Amino acid sequence: MLQVEHLTKRYGAVTAVDDLSFEIEGAGVYGFLGPNGAGKSTTMNIMSGCLSATAGTVKISGYDIYESPREAKKRVGYLPEQPPLYLGETPAEFLRFVGEAKGLRGAELKRQIDAVVEETGIGDMRRRRISALSKGYRQRVGIAQALLGEPDTVILDEPTVGLDPIQILEIRALIASLGERRTVLISSHILSEVQAMCGRILIISRGRLAAFGAPGELEARLASPGEISVTAEADAAGAKALITDIPGVSGVTVVSDGPERCRLAVAAEGGDIYALSKEIFLAFAASGAALCELGVKKASLEDIFLELTEPESGPGKEGESA
Repeated sequence: MLQVEHLTKRYGAVTAVDDLSFEIEGAGVYGFLGPNGAGKSTTMNIMSGCLSATAGTVKISGYDIYESPREAKKRVGYLPEQPPLYLGETPAEFLRFVGEAKGLRGAELKRQIDAVVEETGIGDMRRRRISALSKGYRQRVGIAQALLGEPDTVILDEPTVGLDPIQILEIRALIASLGERRTVLISSHILSEVQAMCGRILIISRGRLAAFGAPGELEARLASPGEISVTAEADAAGAKALITDIPGVSGVTVVSDGPERCRLAVAAEGGDIYALSKEIFLAFAASGAALCELGVKKASLEDIFLELTEPESGPGKEGESA
């Protein structure tokens, strides 16, 4: 479990994180979103114990990161945006160094190294120099070091940045597998990636929590009134007349009016947009006009993100990039 209560971080007169509170309980992959300068990287550095807070508390599996730092840090693994790799070493050497730094020794150290090598799929690369590895494999080595110590919570800052499409798919699959047994919190600027991987999403703006929930919950709560797209084999005026008086329709816009078919955008007042779609379908069926396409425009994660976050003015707070 990851619990953040009234977390605040100030740099002089600049407030990077402003009374931030949220709680994550149970295994799964969680997204952490916000514009540049919103306080994401600062928050992740505090949660991992790499940075002190001005006020507030962070608990990892019940242990306070400040009152019980050793126990709390044992239960969290962290991969910053720039993986802290020693390029002159092999993955095996680097993981041994990290494991020993985490207090692992002897047979237990070997067991955990073998386990994270297997889990991250770097077995064939464990004897090669890290400098000779691809970006994708370097990222896997970075994730492997975060898994040493068998943490309950893993925090990954921009885990797919700079990867090619194939590597991105592979890292996505790896993160999904990690989330089956652990709490995995990822930060990413690629909204479609977060939507594809994460069961729940946190959005922060100006250091404050703007929203926390499943993508569908955020859409239902925050999206503007829906829009229905209609394509029919009819003239635009006749098709518009069929729709305009249906209860729940607030407006009809002609998008195109060709010789064979027209396309309309139907604005909904609210309520059940799928029930309204059914009424539109029945209206066309009763008229005998051919309905070629009927679609509901749903808010994307990008729409929700833009609705919740205000543009950050000026340079990013404390120079952070995420």
